[in-house]
Amino acid sequence: MATSSEYFPEGIDIYFENVGGKMSDAVILNMRKHGRIAVCGLISQYNLPEPEGVKNVMPLIYKRITMKGFSAFDYLAHYTKFYDILLPFIREGKTVYIEDVAEGLEKTPAAVVGLYSGRNIGKQVIVVSRE
Repeated sequence: MATSSEYFPEGIDIYFENVGGKMSDAVILNMRKHGRIAVCGLISQYNLPEPEGVKNVMPLIYKRITMKGFSAFDYLAHYTKFYDILLPFIREGKTVYIEDVAEGLEKTPAAVVGLYSGRNIGKQVIVVSRE
């Protein structure tokens, strides 16, 4: 896995955690002071016989990082309002994201393994055809 510092050389201010494991450890090491981590899932841990847990907890202290758990179910009543606010940002290009693109249906197994093992960075996309 590429290190977070390659993609975020100045560090990470805010991280939306839903992978866990090695990805969490890499991100925590690269968080900036007073960074914030919103935790809503740990997909890399769900089917493990023995969950790995987070190993790099010291940066939470010396960088004064806030880590807080969230459940989307607590916010279902706000779903429509969220889309009304977010969609204009997406259309105007104000919301930026990284895509990890796999070209071709035959790349699907490797892309899915990468997604669940924390190898990919950003949103995993599989392009079946450009036609």
